[in-house]
Amino acid sequence: MPRASLSTGIDVEYVTDGDPTDPALLLVSGYTAQYMSWRQGVADALVAQGLHVIRFDNRDVGLSSKLDGQGVRPDAVLAAQLDGTPMPEVPYTLSDMAADGIALLDHLGIERAHIAGSSMGGMIVQTMAIEHPSRVASLTSIMSSPGDMRIGRPTAEARDALLAPQPPDRADYIRSSLNNEVWASKRYWDPEEMQQHAAIQYDRCYYPEGATRQLAAIYASGDRSELLAGLDVPTLVIHGRDDTLITPDGGERTAELIPGARYLFVSDMGHDLPAPLWPMFAEMIGAHTRVAG
Repeated sequence: MPRASLSTGIDVEYVTDGDPTDPALLLVSGYTAQYMSWRQGVADALVAQGLHVIRFDNRDVGLSSKLDGQGVRPDAVLAAQLDGTPMPEVPYTLSDMAADGIALLDHLGIERAHIAGSSMGGMIVQTMAIEHPSRVASLTSIMSSPGDMRIGRPTAEARDALLAPQPPDRADYIRSSLNNEVWASKRYWDPEEMQQHAAIQYDRCYYPEGATRQLAAIYASGDRSELLAGLDVPTLVIHGRDDTLITPDGGERTAELIPGARYLFVSDMGHDLPAPLWPMFAEMIGAHTRVAG
């Protein structure tokens, strides 16, 4: 994978697929997820739609820059957000992560791109569209929410699975990936594939320290609802009925807020992108980018 030193002071590992002369689509990953959370099959299907696909590791995950030793208490950040009390200092926010994505486009010489993000990645691309609208040709927000803490709240079981400490041992880490079943697409749950993917991620870069800083960034960034309502960007919102991590009202509210947004509610999708849904997913995003021009 190539590596880019960005104007934000962050180095990112990235990979591209497809013809660089085709319209660019920047894919942004979710909480603690390396770039390959967008499986190669998804990238290939999007390339087949005539897109130049760019994937990268967010800061504090994968092979991109780590902010080693910068401590933060996400619970204190969340409490301040809910109580309206002074916000503790955080290493970075979603705005900083959005700026990384824009800086990667700068590095690649891309003036405007279609952007799509899943989960926390959806929050990041929403922020990109709000803060850098001239760089965004279209927005796709997937299994995400507008940052209103009352919207898209996880079930207790999903919250506990997400926040459980990650085991340091490789075999235990791989087994713990089976806990993802709580928010996965019920129809397509594949425990063998999930464990294989967990092994690949662990071997490439296991870095649980970054999780607390990314979670604090989500909490510190607050509610985007008012700013989303002022967007003038062609928008597609995708959410699944089976999602228990960011429940479907997160996607529904996002689509309600953004003027002219289209909402795709997928009955057999959870908080994941299972292989049987890749063709539909690629066709919807491909059509969205073509309409957006």
